[in-house]
Amino acid sequence: MLQFHPPGIGQVEVETSLGKMVYYTPLRPPWQVSAQPATPLLFLHNFGGGASAYEWTGVYPAFLDDYRVMVADLIGWGASAHPVRDYQVEDYLLTVREFITQTCDQPVVVVASSLTGAIALRLAIQHPSLFRALFLTCPSGFADFGQDAGRRLPLQIVGIPFLDQTIYNVGAMNELSVRNFLERFLFADARRVTPAMVAAYLASACQVNAQYAALAFLRGDLYFDLARYLPQLTLPAALVWGKQAQFTPVCLGERLASLSPRVHPLQIVEAAGVLPQLEQAATVIGLLKRFLRAMGETSQR
Repeated sequence: MLQFHPPGIGQVEVETSLGKMVYYTPLRPPWQVSAQPATPLLFLHNFGGGASAYEWTGVYPAFLDDYRVMVADLIGWGASAHPVRDYQVEDYLLTVREFITQTCDQPVVVVASSLTGAIALRLAIQHPSLFRALFLTCPSGFADFGQDAGRRLPLQIVGIPFLDQTIYNVGAMNELSVRNFLERFLFADARRVTPAMVAAYLASACQVNAQYAALAFLRGDLYFDLARYLPQLTLPAALVWGKQAQFTPVCLGERLASLSPRVHPLQIVEAAGVLPQLEQAATVIGLLKRFLRAMGETSQR
């Protein structure tokens, strides 16, 4: 998956309880590589067939000279380990915590999206000392306020042996299906989907055993009610929402943001779906820079 990242970015591995977790970080010019301490900025991708750290490639290069940037592939996705298991939320609470404790010697600013954003928020509540702040795009537990927002197929279909693999093969492992998924469900404007995006999603979806994490998400095994946790948040957080986000509409973001005084006013990105970081990267860069400035984060190397 390194081929989808800018020149000068390298791939590093961290061992977790469920295997290696890969992250991408500057190792060579043209990026400034220094041993001086800098605020760690960790980018985490969403869930869904073909997801990987690639989704942040339009955003994170803008921060490489000022922060210690790490862009991770979650366990079960991208170039990280793909253990054969029935994935649960606890797997990601555990492995992301292990990742942070092994890579960061000071509190981290986490930038995450969708379900991973919701998981990062739960982890920040459990272990606030590990975090400086959260910047989340369309965060959702997909069962927020007791409403199921994400399940695409009936459980009785997804759970049938071999049929679930067929569903994954047809829906995520060919170029036409990947492009259709991006255009119909993730983007507000299908014209913004590029061949590079399709290639990156397809490469991630075709990793050996990639179906296990993706099907756990599709079945709803990872869903929870984020609204139950937000009132416990003690750290500053920004919520950014694509105005045309499907399944998790802006009104959900407004309700979630109202649950905690630690959440900054909801920022809505026009002409964007559930992944504004892919569709409107320049806008997300600007919002993230503003959020970091508001916290007094001017971490120059």
